Amino acid sequence: MSFSGGVFDLEAKQKKVEELSVLVAQPDFWSDGEKAQGILKEQSYLKEILNSCSKFKEGLDEARFFLDLAQDEKSEEALGEGAAKVAEVAEGIARIELAQILGGPDDRRNAIVSLHPGAGGTEAQDWAEMLLRMYLRWADRKGYRKEILEYQPGEEAGVKSVTFMVEGDYAYGYLKAEAGIHRLVRISPFDANARRHTSFASVFVYPEIDETIKVEINEADLRVDTYRSSGAGGQHVNKTDSAVRITHIPTGIVVACQNERSQHKNRAMAMKILRSRLYELELEKQKERMETFHKTKKEIAWGSQIRSYVLHPYRMVKDHRTGVEAGNADGVLDGDIDRFIQAYLLEASESQ
Repeated sequence: MSFSGGVFDLEAKQKKVEELSVLVAQPDFWSDGEKAQGILKEQSYLKEILNSCSKFKEGLDEARFFLDLAQDEKSEEALGEGAAKVAEVAEGIARIELAQILGGPDDRRNAIVSLHPGAGGTEAQDWAEMLLRMYLRWADRKGYRKEILEYQPGEEAGVKSVTFMVEGDYAYGYLKAEAGIHRLVRISPFDANARRHTSFASVFVYPEIDETIKVEINEADLRVDTYRSSGAGGQHVNKTDSAVRITHIPTGIVVACQNERSQHKNRAMAMKILRSRLYELELEKQKERMETFHKTKKEIAWGSQIRSYVLHPYRMVKDHRTGVEAGNADGVLDGDIDRFIQAYLLEASESQ
């Protein structure tokens, strides 16, 4: 296995690390703090790849030893050890390749995710809550921190809308693959006649932007409403009108936050979400990809879904963009969605 080209062009990466080290050693390195942080971050990232590849080489050397031993002594145990080492290295290489694909300016940022049920009342609202659980479980698997920012419960079950933050390296890079319409087919637990129902819910994903990115917002363009929080959140949640909803009149974007006890803190978080959404909108304009952006705002209904989750009459999850399928629907709904994310990101990178 060679590490001499493509994403594993180690000679070029080593040379780049040396060039960055020269910059770091300059007396005026910290004269521009923001630029310095960017250089250190890039240097750390390149060193991480170099160290990983060094470990891959060691792993392959170990695998070769075990495989030679298996051949010489006809040892099944040694064969198993060698195969396990090869699989371990292959998994590590796949992670590095995916990290290379996630090289966009926002991919390493935290993600803000909003879920909205389609038409269908309680059935669709329950489906949106199932998706919420799936993403929170996925975040747990990745070791990410998550926080629900706004939660509007359904009248009988599920959610009318929910917005949450996922914090961790590449959270946005991964979750942007989930933006779109998700379709569920099952026997409805809310139908007394036990009929099969099809439900839809939309997933919107935005990068959390930090204070170094300036997004100008005119206060005159905002309508701010306060209301009493609802849903989970502790005993204090319904006592005061602390929840905040902000409407950006020129674009029609509406954001809300009810997570904090303080109206001031909820307003600050709602403004952060609004800035992220306006930033994403501006990026789409700059890249002339507004058509793609509008595709995620299709009617939440038949024919526009990116993925189907079928629980009856058979159990299967299929991504319509990549063709990737999984028979373990329960596992997928429990957060096992990396195969879909990775396949989409790989395909998207190849089409660029």
